[in-house]
Amino acid sequence: MVFQEPSTALNPVYTVGWQIMEGIRAHGEFSRAEAKKKAVEILGRVGIPDPEIRVNYFPHQFSGGQKQRVVIAMALVFDPGLIVADEPTTALDVTVQAEILDLLRRCRDDFGTAIVLITHNMGVVADLADRVAVMYQGKVVEEADARTLFASPQNAYTKKLLAAVPHLGQGVVHAADRATARKPGWAVETPVVVAKDLRIEYPGRLGRGGFTAVDGVSFSIRPGEVLGLVGESGSGKTTIGRAIAGLTRVTDGSLTVHGHQMNGFKERAFKKLRSDIGFVFQDPASSFNPLLTIADCVAEPLIVHGRAKNPAAARARVDELLEAVQLPRSYGDRYPHELSGGQRQRASLARALALEPSLLIADEPTSALDVSVQARVLELFAEPPA
Repeated sequence: MVFQEPSTALNPVYTVGWQIMEGIRAHGEFSRAEAKKKAVEILGRVGIPDPEIRVNYFPHQFSGGQKQRVVIAMALVFDPGLIVADEPTTALDVTVQAEILDLLRRCRDDFGTAIVLITHNMGVVADLADRVAVMYQGKVVEEADARTLFASPQNAYTKKLLAAVPHLGQGVVHAADRATARKPGWAVETPVVVAKDLRIEYPGRLGRGGFTAVDGVSFSIRPGEVLGLVGESGSGKTTIGRAIAGLTRVTDGSLTVHGHQMNGFKERAFKKLRSDIGFVFQDPASSFNPLLTIADCVAEPLIVHGRAKNPAAARARVDELLEAVQLPRSYGDRYPHELSGGQRQRASLARALALEPSLLIADEPTSALDVSVQARVLELFAEPPA
């Protein structure tokens, strides 16, 4: 089984090597040394760099995409006869995604492994699946072989789903439309974020050297502009986003957010700017309080920043936000575990937009969404502020 959310599937108090070895030793006669050798080998096969060293790392020391690879390694270590893969490539960059799909394909072809692939990614379906079953509201609305389904879909929902798939080149048109819609003098406005030779290093533990996550990065973001940070998992994208929000300390260089220098910043001085920053976290399962309802979670920023006295007073705004991200307002009364991964991600988006921030940091905001909802969320990002 490859679970959808690796952060909740991995035990935070054990190394990833121990967790892989636990399964190996539970299902076979292996010594500790043999089990560790197999763990190192499978981590290498799924693209984890320096597997001999990182087999001793804890889950929090990996990026979201690398944790997904660890979960895939745990599922593949026995060359199983059946793999249930729940969004196996959601958190992966496209190069690693291609490697994982190739690995699953080899399992299918070389070992006769059957694969149940649960995904909203139509590209992954087209690449790997032999047969496709399209589900809507708990029912299978269409089933066909992959070639037939993509060539001539029959059901109205399937047609809508395929029509919403973004195509390479569409972004150029959208970017041109946004550029023409901007007000005169936009290019000379004061940037909201300016980074110059930004360097972020995580300190080492127990005498080990530190780890440099970001090294010499420079960029700027003006009001109304969208900057896409693209790169392989572990390349420092999330670290930069967290530094902009004041959640990770800057080691060297300069990072200015709303005119505030983040290198050596004081929380007391930066606190008043927090209401202008929205953050969509990569893993919504671990960013929500499991004891609060979705409505309470979305209302939390409104209460913290004095926009509402309590969750009841904020409920009208919460309902509006939920509907904006295509969630029924009744879902506000549910708890995070009662929502699917994609629904939690939409609720996370609603929470980030609650204060109508002038700067939105969206860390993989659409990775868990199906293409039709993804299109609506991207439209939401493009809408001018009220």
